[in-house]
Amino acid sequence: MGRVTITPADLWHHYGRTRHATDRTVPDRFFWSWSQDGGPGAEALGDITGRRIGDLGAGAARHAAHLAVHHRPARIVAVDASPSQHAMAGDLYGHLSSRLRLVHSDVVRHLHAVTDNYDVLYSVFGAVDFTEPRELLPAAASALRPGGRLAFSTLAHHLGGRPAHADVQHTRIGAKTPDGEAATMHRWVLQEQVWTKLLDEAGFTRISTERLPGGTGPRAADTLLVTAFRTDRPAA
Repeated sequence: MGRVTITPADLWHHYGRTRHATDRTVPDRFFWSWSQDGGPGAEALGDITGRRIGDLGAGAARHAAHLAVHHRPARIVAVDASPSQHAMAGDLYGHLSSRLRLVHSDVVRHLHAVTDNYDVLYSVFGAVDFTEPRELLPAAASALRPGGRLAFSTLAHHLGGRPAHADVQHTRIGAKTPDGEAATMHRWVLQEQVWTKLLDEAGFTRISTERLPGGTGPRAADTLLVTAFRTDRPAA
């Protein structure tokens, strides 16, 4: 009897579909904040001219498309595990294939396959939020070249105001399967010092954080913008 492979439901199937139907443009600005309307822009990545860049959990690849069109990297690789998000990115930005490569893959698996490959990795409420950090951060360190930069934005606290976790634990949040059934997924909402400790243990140095204030309303949230650099030697 052959082996039966069970494919998990794509819990990102519904995300971004309304915008996809009405907005097919390449964004002219790069935002890190939860509200997507302020704070620093692509300069938080440093000078990416001629550099190899990876977007971790790229979704529809809007941030990656901005960098490909408005900056001068050698290559942008937008990685996402969701079949629907990958397909959406291809529909929107497949025409940028000379500068933007879209990869459908589990992010940790992809990073393990490309040791010492990237100059810069980033995540805008992407894979860093939704992947066990003790797996993702060491993989990111190994995929960066020595001295390479990791930058990511994440929630500074839970939506609704509940504080971020003081240790490495996930929060269960609501999601929907493609057929509309209720489901849950894991999100890591961690305090600043927890992220700093995890990054240090993964082989990063020069770790810095900046809190970007959010707006008002039940889904408003402050953003924690984190940057760090791979040490000269990978983590043990």
